[in-house]
Formats: sequence, structure tokens, C-alpha cells
Amino acid sequence: MTGPRSGRLAPLVALLAVSVLAGCSTVPSSSPTVRITQAAAPPAGAVGIEPPAPVPGATPEEVVRGFIDANASTVRNHPVARQYLTEEAAAAWRDTDGLTVISGDYAPVRTAPGVVEVTAAQVGTVDQRGSFTVGTGEVYNHSFTLTEESGEWRISDPPDGLLMLEPDFARTYEPVDAYFLDQSGTRVVPDPRYLVEGGAQPNTLVERLLDGPSPQIAAGVLNPLAGAELRSTVSTSGRTATVDLTFPADVDDATLQAASAQLVWSLDQLDVTSVVVLRDGQELGLPDVPEEQRVDDWQQYDPDVVPADAVGHHLADGALRRTSDGSAAPGPAGEGVYGLESAAVSVDGRTGALGLIAGVSTSVSPSGAPATLYAGQYGGELLPALTGGSFTEPTTAGTRAEVWTVRDGAEVIRLPEGGAPQTVSAPTLPGLGRATAFQLSPDGLRAAVVIDGPEGGQLYVGTVVRADDAVSVRDLRSVAPAIRQVVDVAWRNAGSLLLLAGDPSTGRTVPYEVSVDGWGLTELTTSGLPAQPTGVAAAPGRQPLVSAGGTLWQLPGGNWVTAVRGAAPLPGRAPFYPM
Repeated sequence: MTGPRSGRLAPLVALLAVSVLAGCSTVPSSSPTVRITQAAAPPAGAVGIEPPAPVPGATPEEVVRGFIDANASTVRNHPVARQYLTEEAAAAWRDTDGLTVISGDYAPVRTAPGVVEVTAAQVGTVDQRGSFTVGTGEVYNHSFTLTEESGEWRISDPPDGLLMLEPDFARTYEPVDAYFLDQSGTRVVPDPRYLVEGGAQPNTLVERLLDGPSPQIAAGVLNPLAGAELRSTVSTSGRTATVDLTFPADVDDATLQAASAQLVWSLDQLDVTSVVVLRDGQELGLPDVPEEQRVDDWQQYDPDVVPADAVGHHLADGALRRTSDGSAAPGPAGEGVYGLESAAVSVDGRTGALGLIAGVSTSVSPSGAPATLYAGQYGGELLPALTGGSFTEPTTAGTRAEVWTVRDGAEVIRLPEGGAPQTVSAPTLPGLGRATAFQLSPDGLRAAVVIDGPEGGQLYVGTVVRADDAVSVRDLRSVAPAIRQVVDVAWRNAGSLLLLAGDPSTGRTVPYEVSVDGWGLTELTTSGLPAQPTGVAAAPGRQPLVSAGGTLWQLPGGNWVTAVRGAAPLPGRAPFYPM
């Protein structure tokens, strides 16, 4: 099974490796990695090695440092951390008010007697639902006031919530997807949550589903579990979980089926191979649904399904070609009639056949416009659909027969099959800058946008919202703020992205991978490439493609190799996968 979980764990593993080499403030490098089940409520028992209690005679700086280290404890209520506080503060401190992640290179500095100031780069925050929001350059600053209690320095004003160093967060928490449904009701959509390893993970994940989607995507998804409540703690026997729920009285079978798929896909990540879903203690009794449900029973909801025939394509000398062997695509587009510079192709979700194609040409159009967007059926004649000063490379999603692009860096355009181009509302785009790349996620819920700013391209991710006949892209938010020279982006799966961006240390363009929420930014290899990459393509279960030096390359393992293994490099640019 290919899914966002496997795609997002790779960068986390790489980050953990770096963290181990860099040292650890509370857990030795030989300890096991830890999952994130909930930011605010760790399991009752300890996981791994717990941080030490205060030592007699500790200075104010040592007390503050010890308190921050103890925030990484996995014991419920953080009893060790409370030992660094005054009795009054220990009783009042709320460790369940979310989590702030700061860089590991902070330094507590005494600025006055009994006052220690902590300043650090803010990596991000985790809210009470377990959703991570990446920091966008903020500096964390807090002045801790300490008083003497029984002859020892203790903190009297701790900030509510947990304060954790990035290496400790990476070791203590792991991303797990809470799955909701896209608005067509045909695919589950990943919503990353961070949970602590150990304890009642299945129960916590189900609680997160019942709490609903994160604010970032709430307007764009469906939650079949809305209104349901747990009757008892989720129980596990072997690799089977039992979830007993009370549903609203008017719930129908279609909603129960969707809720079952949502639960099965979510719990499958936690070493749970089958799920028994009960309603008020009784079997659901759904037609053709077994008592013990597995992912295979809900394969139609796969967030990362890609038809077998959706092979990579690219452009060479204005002609559309298949990257698997360099052969020309059928029809006039494959003959180079339109002089295309970029293209996208949709896939019929029922038949798997390639359908709507749209391509951009900068040959002078009859109207004299610098660029023309052509559209038609794959293998057939393409007709001009729109003209403008420029268009970003077209993009498709796997849930609808439509193509999207951005005209003149500002106007988001949606072209449905058989329909006229429509302007899509993107209220946060004008204030950010000019869009140079725009790519829909495989499920069509999210849009990754590269926006050119004063320091070069930056990566943003927004939510596609469909309400009645209106479609909009909302809440564009930076997910890789540390990278300032992004030139292209592609979706590796529904939960992670590949991007090409400048590496400040070398001045070269290199590929990166990052989770959709901005966690786990990881630089990928450039070994084997003849030149700096200029375009990237990706799809679930497919090998990443880049164009470099006017030729096509794929990444099957640790090195980039020619697109056709063992053959000379294929000439071409602007690679893409039909979706």
C-alpha cells in the first residue's frame, strides 16, 4: 500500500538521524523513536528514559534549562517538570495548552536577579488537536521569574503549554494522519496529527477524528464522524481494534460506510490491520461490509491511487512525449503542432483512461497574446481555451476532470472538461506576490503554490473549497519558510511535497521533500544529475522525475538515473504525471 504515511516518515527518519548526531538533551541516542499521539496528554507510563529532577543548589539558568528538558517527559501531567516550579506554580501550570517547539541552540540568560530570559528560533507550534503549524521566522522569547523556595530556585511563572526543543520533539512525537473525506466523498484526505509513542494511540486518534479536521482544511473536507461519540475506550486485541460509537439518530448507511472507511484508513497506520465498528454495542449491519473491516474493504477511498496507465510525460521541442520510452504521445500534441512548453492530463477515475489535456504555448496566438492555453481530449485536436501574458504549468487532480493554472501570476483559472474557463477566488494570493507555480494535490483538496517574493520563490499551501457552484483557494500559508529560492513543486503523495530550491550553502538548486504541514524538511541527493534541476514531477507510487541540463532523470534509489534505464538521457523539460 502506498500512502502519505510512508512518504512523510522518510523525512522524519532523516531528521531523527541528524538529531541523534547533534546530541540529545533528555534521551540517549540508543533509545527507540517515539510516536506522537497527543501533544497535551501523554500516556500514564513513561516511554524511554525520563529527564532528571532538579539537583540541589542549581542556578536559575540550570533550573530553567532543566524545566525545558523535562517538558519532553512522556509521563502524564509532567511531574518532573513540576518539580522545577514553585508549589503554587506547579499546581496552576497547564501542560495541556498545546506545545511550542524551539530550536535546540537556545541559551538561557540571567537578565536580573531571579530572572532568566530564553530566546530561540520558533520551529512551530502544535495545538490541542495535535496539528503542527510551522514557524515563519518568529523568535520565541520568554522571561522566567524564579523565587527561592526552601532554599532552592524555582520558577514562579511558567508559560502554559509545553515548551520543547526540536530534537526532543522529533524523538517524542510522530506524525499520524487523521483521515477525513474530500468533498466528492470519494477519497480519504490526510490531516497530520502528532501523537506520543506508547499509551492508547488508537483511542487518541479516534478522539482526534471525532474532534474534527484542523482549521486549515475544515472548510474543504467532510467528516462522516461528525456528531458521533465514543461509548467506551477503543480496545485492541492482537491487531484488531474495536470502536464502539453512538451516532446521531438520523445517520444513514452511506454515512456509516464513509465513517467506517475513515476509521479503518486512520487506524491502519497504528499497526492495526482490522477494525470492528460498533453502533451502541451492536454490529453496523451494513450490506457487503464484514464485521472486521480492513483497508482492502475500502480501497476505493485510497488517498493516493494512481491508474497504472498514468505514466510520466514531458515536452521536447514543443511535442508531448511519454517519459517511459521517449515515444510521441498520440495526436497533434505529440507531433508538436502547438509548440507546447508545459502540459497536464487528467485521468478518468472510472476507466483509468487519459482524458482532458491542457497545454501552454508561447507561440504568438492569433490575438497577439504572449501565451495561449490549449485544451482538448488526449490524442485529439486541441483548441485555444484562453490567452494571457503567461500561464503556470497546468495541473490536475485525481478526483475531477478539470485543469487548473494561474494566468499572469495572479488569476487562478479552473478549466472543467467540456466547460468554459472560470476564475477561482484566491483572496490571500494578491497580498503575497506573483505565483510562478501552482500544483493540485492528488485528492484535489490542497494547492501548492510557489510565490515570487523579494528573496525569491517561497512555497505556500492552501485549501481548495467547493461550496455550491463556487470554488476558492483559501488560507495560503508558508510551509517551508526556511527555503527562499523555490523554483518548482510537485506532490509526492497527498501528504508530502517535492520542491526544487536554492541551497544557500552551495548556491545550487537542489530537491527537497517536506510534509504538507511543513515538518521534516529534508534535502535530497543531486548525485547523478548533469546540471541543476529546473523542473520536478511526482505522483504516489511513482519515481520522482526532474529535468536537468535539458534532459530527463528519475530517482529510483540513492542516485538519479536516466529516465529510460540503461539508455542515453532523454531530451526534454517540464515533466509531469497524469492525475
